Order: sequence, then structure tokens, then C-alpha cells
Amino acid sequence: MAFLADALSRVKPSATIAVSQKARELKAKGRDVIGLGAGEPDFDTPDNIKKAAIDAINRGETKYTPVTGIPELREAIAKKFKRENNLDYTAAQTIVGTGGKQILFNAFMATLNAGDEVVIPAPYWVSYPEMVALCGGTPVFVATQQENNFKLRPEDLEKAITAKTKWFVFNSPSNPSGAAYSHDELKALTDVLMKHPHVWVLTDDMYEHLTYGDFKFATPVEVEPGLYDRTLTMNGVSKAYAMTGWRIGYAAGPLQLIKAMDMIQGQQTSGATSIAQWAAVEALNGPQDFIPRNKEIFQGRRDLVVSMLNQAKGISCPTPEGAFYVYPSCAGLIGKTAPSGKVIETDEDFVSELLEAEGVAVVHGSAFGLGPNFRISYATSEELLEEACRRIQRFCGACK
Repeated sequence: MAFLADALSRVKPSATIAVSQKARELKAKGRDVIGLGAGEPDFDTPDNIKKAAIDAINRGETKYTPVTGIPELREAIAKKFKRENNLDYTAAQTIVGTGGKQILFNAFMATLNAGDEVVIPAPYWVSYPEMVALCGGTPVFVATQQENNFKLRPEDLEKAITAKTKWFVFNSPSNPSGAAYSHDELKALTDVLMKHPHVWVLTDDMYEHLTYGDFKFATPVEVEPGLYDRTLTMNGVSKAYAMTGWRIGYAAGPLQLIKAMDMIQGQQTSGATSIAQWAAVEALNGPQDFIPRNKEIFQGRRDLVVSMLNQAKGISCPTPEGAFYVYPSCAGLIGKTAPSGKVIETDEDFVSELLEAEGVAVVHGSAFGLGPNFRISYATSEELLEEACRRIQRFCGACK
């Protein structure tokens, strides 16, 4: 009898976490490494949010909380959805988890049976297919194209849906591509979904507040209210509020699904950390004025990185509408010989040789299901980004 579960053979380690760990290990050995793998803002959590956590500690808010979250946070979540997304949810239709990952995992665990299919556009966040596989489902990938800015076409969604499809996973702005869907682009997709009433929608809106220029964010059930009874809208405080380590994600959806997720979480972790929940109440209810300031900084970084990467030999980098990632193609380097003498045959070869030669850590695109590309997180200082891009230009120029 095997000791480890068969489910482990269906999943791979997180590539983004692996790259960040590799960069840390090289730094510890004295290497000059610029890590651009982590999806984490370099800004500090705003002071009013930190104070709310300290105040909660001083009030003694250090006990177990309800599994689904403290009432104050669930009310704040319902108000946020109404205020920002024009969505009507009661507090009872919301749930709080230990980060967005737990929300997604619990939704899949609560609904997937063997043979159930989950449609996932590629490139995708690395954890989506692994969660589906762990929960017994079958990921179905739909490739997008760089010439379409990595956006899913409605006809491709239509082809991917079968009688076995249970969920469609939608992420805008996207990790890893930064692609964000306009109201009209979303409407074209929701029109397809309205023709398939057995398909549920799991929308990951974690980067909602990080869109640039005149782009206006929209979420699927806002565009098509007819999807209300079969959509789970997930969000969190990690990215826009610079609260990655606080580990608070949340969602709203049909009561039946929320109750099922509640039952699973109750046997898993119970409620999220009480202190972090009180901090999240302040994040959602408190001042939001720092968000546009941070967005402006991110936009400047995006423009710098896109410009410099497009000056690198063999690299083609589209300009994304949101998040804090770019997803350039390294197709022009495939078949070239790196300074080490190794022939670059894949995007994984490219990022390995780049790390070895120039000490720049990025994530290979095949980990996100679409290559030959690589992902750069520009959630770090302009100084570091500029130096990293100079090194990438130098590396690309040295490939023959």
C-alpha cells in the first residue's frame, strides 16, 4: 500500500513560489539577484489598517471567529460589492477565507466530482489547475493569443464547454498576463455562458483596483445579472491594499454554495485570523485615497518595463491593462545559444540561463500554460526594474 495519496501525483509545485525561493537561496549565497517572480506589492500596508489591527488586539479580539468571518467584515464585504460593483448580496451570502486560495479551493472541493470539467483560459494562474486536480476535477485549457492581448474569444469558450463542464474560471485583470476585459468583451463571454445554464462562473477579481489609463473594471455578474444564481465572485485585500501576509480573501455567491464552503472550512481551518479580519474591515470601510496613488506608480513601472523589454533582442512585450505583471514572448530567442553555450530550446531554458548569467529571476510561461513567454512582476522599485531590464537586454544581446 502506498503511503502518499494518489492525488499528489496529479499536481505540481507552484512555479512562482519555486522561483522566489530559488532567488532567496542564491541571495543567501552572496549572488546579486533581482527577484521579479513574486506577485506581491512592495508598498507597506497603510497605517490606518495596521492601527485597526493593533486596536483589535488591545480590545481582546483574539478569540476564535465564526467560520465564515466576523459579522462586521461580512457586512463590509456586502457593502463593497454594492458600492463598487453594483451587486446586491446579503452578509449571509459572503464568506471570508485565509487568502483567496482557500476561497477557490473550498469552492472546488464543495462542488467537483470525478469527471467534472473546469474551463480555464491560458495563460492561467498556476494554482487553478492544481486545485481542480486535487479536488478530483479535470482542467480544460483554452489557449489565448498574444495578438489578442491574451484575451479569451467567445467562440473558443463555446468550443470548450461540454455536458461535463461545471465551472468556468475567469480572472481579470489576469495573473500572469495583466489582460483586463472591457464591459463589451465581457458581454461577449457572458452571452455564451447564458446559453449553457449548467456552467457555473468562478471569477477571480483580486486585481480589480489595479487597472490603468481610462480602463473601467467590470465583473461578469455585473455585466450579465442573469448569471447571479451561478456565479461566485472572489476578491481579497492582498493586492490593492498591500496586505498579502494578512491572508484575507473573500467571496459572495448563492447561499447554497456559501453554506457548502462553510461546512468544508469548518472542518479545515475554521475562521481566518481574527486580527487580520478586523484589519480588513478598516481596509474596505476606510479611506481609499492611496489606491489611485499606488496605481499611478504601478503604471509608470509598467511603461518602463514594456519599453525596455521591447528594446531587447528577440523579446516582444505587449502592454497590459492591469495587475502588475507583463508577459513578454521570448520566441525570438528560441534556438539561440546562451552565453553558457547551452541552446535555448524552451522558455524554461530561457529563464534558467537568464538567472545563471545575469541574476534576474522571472517565471517561465509554460508554468502558466502558454509559452514561449515569461512573467515579470513589476511590483518593485523603478531602480531595480531598470537594472533588471538592462541585464535582460544584455543577456538577449549576448545570445547567438
